Amino acid sequence: MSKNSGRRARGRHSSVRTVPLRTHWLLLTTLVLTLSAALLVQGWTQHLFDQTPDSAPRERRAATSVPARITSGGPVIEGASGRAIRPLDRTVSLTFDDGPDPVWTPRILDVLRRHQVHATFFTVGTRVAEHPELARRIVAEGHQIGLHSFTHTDLGAASPWRRSLELRQTQLVVAGATGVTTPLLRPPYSSTNPALSDADWDTVVQAGQEGYLTVLTTQDSEDWRRPGVDRIVAGATPKGAAGQIVLLHDAGGDRSQTVAALERLLPRLKADGRRFTTVGEAVALPTAEQPATTANEWQGSALIAAIRASGWVVNMLSWLLYAAGAISVLRALAVLVAARRHVRKRRRPWGQPVTEPVSVIVPAYNESAGIEAAVRSLLASDHPVEVIVVDDGSTDGTADIVEALRLPGVRVIRQQNAGKPAALNTGIAAASCELLVMVDGDTVFEPDAVRMIVQPFADRRVGAVSGNAKVVNRGGLLGRWQHIEYVVGFNLDRRLFDLAECMPTVPGAVGAFRREALLRVGGVSDITLAEDTDLTMALCRDGWRVVYEERAKAWTEAPASLGALWKQRYRWCYGTLQAMWKHRGALVQRGQAGKLGRRGLLYLLMFQVLLPLLAPVVDVFAVYGLVFLDPVRILGLWVGFLFVQVLMGLYAFRLDGERPGPLWSLPLQQFVYRQLMYLVVIQSVFTALAGSRLRWQRMERYGSLQVPVTPAEPAPPVPAQRTGHTYDDGNAYDDGRGYDGGLRHDDGSSYGHAYEYGQAPGHGQRHGHDQRYAQGQGYAQGQGYEHDQGYTQDQRYGHDQGYAQDQGYTQDQAFAQDQAYGDRRAAGPAGPWPPSSRL
Repeated sequence: MSKNSGRRARGRHSSVRTVPLRTHWLLLTTLVLTLSAALLVQGWTQHLFDQTPDSAPRERRAATSVPARITSGGPVIEGASGRAIRPLDRTVSLTFDDGPDPVWTPRILDVLRRHQVHATFFTVGTRVAEHPELARRIVAEGHQIGLHSFTHTDLGAASPWRRSLELRQTQLVVAGATGVTTPLLRPPYSSTNPALSDADWDTVVQAGQEGYLTVLTTQDSEDWRRPGVDRIVAGATPKGAAGQIVLLHDAGGDRSQTVAALERLLPRLKADGRRFTTVGEAVALPTAEQPATTANEWQGSALIAAIRASGWVVNMLSWLLYAAGAISVLRALAVLVAARRHVRKRRRPWGQPVTEPVSVIVPAYNESAGIEAAVRSLLASDHPVEVIVVDDGSTDGTADIVEALRLPGVRVIRQQNAGKPAALNTGIAAASCELLVMVDGDTVFEPDAVRMIVQPFADRRVGAVSGNAKVVNRGGLLGRWQHIEYVVGFNLDRRLFDLAECMPTVPGAVGAFRREALLRVGGVSDITLAEDTDLTMALCRDGWRVVYEERAKAWTEAPASLGALWKQRYRWCYGTLQAMWKHRGALVQRGQAGKLGRRGLLYLLMFQVLLPLLAPVVDVFAVYGLVFLDPVRILGLWVGFLFVQVLMGLYAFRLDGERPGPLWSLPLQQFVYRQLMYLVVIQSVFTALAGSRLRWQRMERYGSLQVPVTPAEPAPPVPAQRTGHTYDDGNAYDDGRGYDGGLRHDDGSSYGHAYEYGQAPGHGQRHGHDQRYAQGQGYAQGQGYEHDQGYTQDQRYGHDQGYAQDQGYTQDQAFAQDQAYGDRRAAGPAGPWPPSSRL
């Protein structure tokens, strides 16, 4: 036995290699944690930075615990011992706060170098991380460097752990940038000794215990007020012979006045006999700076790299999110405009009404919960149909249920489990009509759905038609969310695809096809898990048009649990990725194939793959904005986004004739359903990149389907017929509209038909019925019907005995390859299949 035949023999229960979910989630968790860490670093360094101006009024705080020797002592304080040191007489220590700044710090350094003056720079940790080269220049040119906290926060108002963290981080980035450590600290918003409060004194004591000297000021130039060059010079000029520590700024705004004031101040004070020193020299500090340990230098370098990398990541992602937001808005506008145009376009008829009979193929595997409702709904159609149920090795008696119904016009074909594509190909081979409708076993048709879905075939260019699938089990939040997605997401997109002539998917739940088109592409392939998407793309590449008929409505069961929904969407998404990769050649083709490639595939790549991959970033950014940015602004953006979604939902529900009540759950959909959908995409992409096959997964059936109630009488069933073929039962068929045949069943009963068609199109609508139906008596129907199309039927249906369970096409009955099929090719290979196709 070959490997392929062995795989087919195993069918859906074969085991395939899968990527452990643990690997996917480990990678995803790592990425999310990395992004979260980057955002936390960025938020801590940028958005917790205290930008309160020095001129802002500050709350007066108690100063009962500050020792008198401190309030009356020198500006350099050793908090652990309570010593306050004064600078040497006639010394001037220029100190610059809040830097380094990429504009003003270099200019100030240039002025100091020209005048051969050394100063002390109290640097902010985050700014050192942003501009480490400036910190290195400060040290290299002989200036002294000190700490001014990490985020310029008021250390007196901070908790003890926050103070320690601020000092430790600042010391590390200074070590990483310059290779030295410093004991000098100037708390932000500090001034002179008498201004110390109890909280400030606690900061000084804690800093002393951690090895720092607190440096206050004796003279404030008030350059932060930008009062003019003359006033800055006057404010920085010492009075008397006492040594002074002068406060200036090299960052925090426009410091052009400070630069100009230095040009005048330095030569004036030199001429007055003043000596410019660093703070360490002014208080005779033996070694103000020491080489950093290797550990501190490496940690500091790593911290600088992390801060700068987080800035790059945030900037890049910000641009991506801006682009994604703009594209999403444009997509919303495009979808709404396309929907409006599609509605207008569909008001025009396709051409002459299509009244020829249709073969409906129902592939089924363990569909006992809903198969009866599905089959009865098809027989209730107001269009002539034959129903072919292909049982693909069900173990729950699906075929027995259908046969026990003894419904006219319904055939059951049994086959060993070979997968949904194989079941569909079996049905295609057994069908007697040129127009085929494929239906899932969990789907119930509206009475006019078959008639509506075949009308586009009046255009010979149309090879397939997508119907309008609707969720029947809408109870609960999960059902409502899927209902919203079907109406707003799937159906609006299909209108856009229809106009752009790039329909990527005809859903397996409700789709119609030309037999000619199917056979030209080799039938239904089992290469991908999304056989409906694969088939639709193949038809487009073969030159056929694929359209959407929203009036062809069918009801299908949706997953009722998050686990079932995950399995279904995982298969859909993974199968779509397979189909996109398989048909990637359409990107460079012309004609209908090129439209699919350059319109449909790129649309799917953008909005069903790439944007969902960015969705976790959006969520993390939203939390980041609520914590570090303006929460009112973030909530306003979210409400605006939600408002656009509601408007789209209202319009889509109106187009589909649905009541908008379920839209109240749309805000809640953003917190559970949306995350589930993008996690599905992420895992599918990981699985595809790993080159693994996805295990077949079956959706649980709930038995919530019922046959739609309608006053219209069903059209008569279509007798089995085939153009120019002879089947194993010896019955001959012709390709004319008239059919007269007899079938002899195993129980000896006979089944005779007299069936003919006549068309009567018009502009009104009428239903006329005269029927009798009973065991052993005739069935007659005369009916005139017109609604975008028309047909008149006059038929007599004789039936003197019910179908036996073993009649018709039994399990051992098959179409041999040597039968005459004209120019039709054999269907594609079989494989595992899910019972519910992607919508």
